[in-house]
Amino acid sequence: MSNTQIDWHQRAAALQIDGRPVIAGKRCDTVQGQRFDCISPIDGRKLGEVSRGQAEDVDLAVRAARAAFDDCRWSGRAPAQRKRVLLDFAARILAAQEELALLETLDMGKPIQYSMAVDVPATARCIAWYAEAIDKVYDEIAPTAANALALIQREPMGVIGAIVPWNYPMIMASWKLGPALAAGNSVVLKPSEKSPLTALRLAELALEAGLPEGVFNVVPGFGHEAGEALALHPDVDAIGFTGSTRVGRKMLEYAGRSNLKRVYNELGGKSAVLVFPDFDDLGRAARTVAGSMFFNQGESCNAPSRVLVHESIADEFVLLVKAEAPNYRPADPLDPSTVMGALVDEGQLRTVMGYIASGHEGGASAVTGGNQARADSGGYFVEPTVFDHVDNSMRIAREEIFGPVLSVLRFETEAEAIALANDSPYGLQASVWSSHIDRAHRVARALRAGTVHVNQYDEDDITVPFGGFKQSGNGRDKSLHAFDKYTELKTTWLRINSA
Repeated sequence: MSNTQIDWHQRAAALQIDGRPVIAGKRCDTVQGQRFDCISPIDGRKLGEVSRGQAEDVDLAVRAARAAFDDCRWSGRAPAQRKRVLLDFAARILAAQEELALLETLDMGKPIQYSMAVDVPATARCIAWYAEAIDKVYDEIAPTAANALALIQREPMGVIGAIVPWNYPMIMASWKLGPALAAGNSVVLKPSEKSPLTALRLAELALEAGLPEGVFNVVPGFGHEAGEALALHPDVDAIGFTGSTRVGRKMLEYAGRSNLKRVYNELGGKSAVLVFPDFDDLGRAARTVAGSMFFNQGESCNAPSRVLVHESIADEFVLLVKAEAPNYRPADPLDPSTVMGALVDEGQLRTVMGYIASGHEGGASAVTGGNQARADSGGYFVEPTVFDHVDNSMRIAREEIFGPVLSVLRFETEAEAIALANDSPYGLQASVWSSHIDRAHRVARALRAGTVHVNQYDEDDITVPFGGFKQSGNGRDKSLHAFDKYTELKTTWLRINSA
């Protein structure tokens, strides 16, 4: 059945959720039995109750993960065997596409068409890609003298704690799960309290695919309780965290207070787009910027929220972007034609509206939007918003908003554009728009960002690393480089005696 033929409201009304954690291969109640309401940002409805995991529950999950690792029920399997299980896991994700998409949309507010077309397929592809990589990643032999043989091997770390955000719950989880499980680790996943539903269902699908009990555990709960307990746990070997820079700092602190576990932070961004006057299709640049900025309601760490435009074309560019804004009018996320949904909760709505107010107070020019939308729905919607004449010192130009708010800054020279783009505590992504290949390469090299797009934005694939410079984090998700985060290098040096 196609997406447009499904009555998503009917399915939502019939939905029954199980908010209990998955530990040691089964659903279970938490030790204290506390729960919290799971509220949909679409209309404020209560979807159900979710277990509020505490330190005791995290400890049970970590113990289960450690037992599974130590007895080698997963790490000891041949790579080809792990591959088969993970490929089955990916297939089951696709088979449950409609169920998972509905959970994702109801839980965090994104349009159902994107949950169906983007989030579920990307999650399955990530798991399948790492499954296929398992038996194609080789160890090394070092160049030594004839009297020695030095083997360099990658071994799984052990127990990985994964803490993921609410903006792409499944995709962000898969970026941790794929390489961690493929390498032979056990995982304890703590999803955001704002979007825990798909993570719990993924754990069940993994078990159905044959992943041994205890290898993949999920403990829902609040960051300051379950998340902190996981990061502090002395038997967790590494933390893969995606979230705010503020909490990323705490992850490093928790590692120092516990066992000096490895911490890999994928944090915030304030990505800059640089549009030069020699680019020959300003309309495409404006459409791309608007589409990337307003996708997922602007709740993307790599959202191109700072657009630096040469002063000679800035007026035209701003008008082109303004003309695109009506195409992203917030609407019912369960309507298959909707392209912009709801912000994740009331707190995020207040945050975004506060930044919009600061833009006005700072003297930026409001071009379009800036208001709450669909307030009568009971949900949390904001109009696509564009500010012009923004100064790089303003809050809306320096701080991550995580909402549909675009800032346009003007520059005179290439050097000024580069300086403005790099004048940020973040360095996640950037984009250069120029028809001159020398300028494109020159500027791309000068930008301090983990990914630089040229004459496009957000074109992407699992085959390339994702991560940033500066306070955007350390380590990389995606690609073969992600294995670096979840494996240890071991050298075995053998002495060879002469005959």
